[in-house]
Amino acid sequence: MSAAREHFGSRLGFVLAAAGSAVGIGNLVSFPVAATKSGGGAFLLVYALFVFLICLPVMMAELALGRKSDKDPVGAYRQLSGGSRLWRIPGWFALITPFMIAVFYMVVTVWILGYLVEVFKGNLGLLATEAYFGEFINSKTVFLYLIALMLIINGVLSMGVKDGIERAAKTLMPMLFVMLLVLVLFVLTRENAMLGVQYYLIPDFSKLTSEVVSKAMSQAFFSLSLGMGIMITYGSYMKRRDSIPGSARAVAITDTLVAVTAGLLILPSIFHFNPQIDTTTLSDSSAGMIFLFLPKIFLSLQDSIGYAGASIFAGAFFFLVFIAALTSLVSIIEVPVATLRDERGMSRRKAIYTIAAIQLVLAVGCAMSFGMADWLTQFVTLAGSNKSFFDLVEILFYDTILPLNGLLVCIFVIYKWKKANFDAELQEGDKAFAGSLSQKYVNFSLGTFIPAILLLIFINTVALKFFGSSIF
Repeated sequence: MSAAREHFGSRLGFVLAAAGSAVGIGNLVSFPVAATKSGGGAFLLVYALFVFLICLPVMMAELALGRKSDKDPVGAYRQLSGGSRLWRIPGWFALITPFMIAVFYMVVTVWILGYLVEVFKGNLGLLATEAYFGEFINSKTVFLYLIALMLIINGVLSMGVKDGIERAAKTLMPMLFVMLLVLVLFVLTRENAMLGVQYYLIPDFSKLTSEVVSKAMSQAFFSLSLGMGIMITYGSYMKRRDSIPGSARAVAITDTLVAVTAGLLILPSIFHFNPQIDTTTLSDSSAGMIFLFLPKIFLSLQDSIGYAGASIFAGAFFFLVFIAALTSLVSIIEVPVATLRDERGMSRRKAIYTIAAIQLVLAVGCAMSFGMADWLTQFVTLAGSNKSFFDLVEILFYDTILPLNGLLVCIFVIYKWKKANFDAELQEGDKAFAGSLSQKYVNFSLGTFIPAILLLIFINTVALKFFGSSIF
């Protein structure tokens, strides 16, 4: 018998928790750089169009599946498909995906935590050296930080949906927003900061190639935590009186605003550091930017605000990114926890311990994939190059399977669960949605071009990651 279903205490609690899931490391670092290298304001426009024209309907579909079934992803597909064995497969995909994403995401978050501690110890100069990152990620200290991180995450999860996840979101998300705005206001006063703003916001439509458009679509889909089972699980915690369309729009707007605002922090900082920098040379990798490039930028601030001031600024930044990563991890790990509670009738605490034990082993394997263990460092060969165990987990469960999961959601909602049932669920708590232009668009898009786009992205990702070629 499954445990009693918990619910968010308020619509605001849901929006902040879902936004906390959506706002992650990529939003704060790699998104601004990708935008700058891909047309600036032109990329931002394409990204926003994808968020509201493609990702928003998918989010509504996932939330509707969760709330109607009152179940985790596995239970939602099973119940709404009438027990179909075939449709249990997408449910398991939506369970395994967040479980494995959490494994490599924890390792990156551990690195952030380690850098945060070193900044507070006054070692910003050490972080800015070329060799430190490689030394740190291969030190045994990483495992201590991993245990500390898991204790924090599991502590939040153990308090439940309302007292744990929602309360943490109501505390941490406003803190994240305020800190981001304070840092932006500060960095915009620095010399040459406006050069960075210009590169970031002025449109350059000549850079909008098919590859850039595909990148914007992928960034939008991944940014909103779609295809991970998170929104299905969070939908099951929504109350019947809450508006799914309105809540989904609020999450999308919040996530987009944070991502766009982050660019006003990162790019002005880069141009203050080097006003002649060639932005095309900047790394698309969040890890490359956070651990190899940005510490040098923060250290350069000592010329204007002193070493202590530069350390405070760096500490605030790493704390900001740590909060974003922490709220994302809580949401990601809640999916398998909810599944064990629903499908196996486990208590919340037992489900958390079970998930944590397995993820700890896998996370240790990922953490050892950077030189500690040769067989994990050169774990497999894909597209003609060696990939570590960490790389494989990221490629399979972050790059490849997410668009496939989104595609299956679209097909299931429109063609198996049926439009009429989907419409009825969206109108629950939002009677004005019935017959609206938004309703007609959502139904049409989910049944036609959105699954076609997601299928193309999935095929292209498989071709690129596993065979070294691209169809675009």
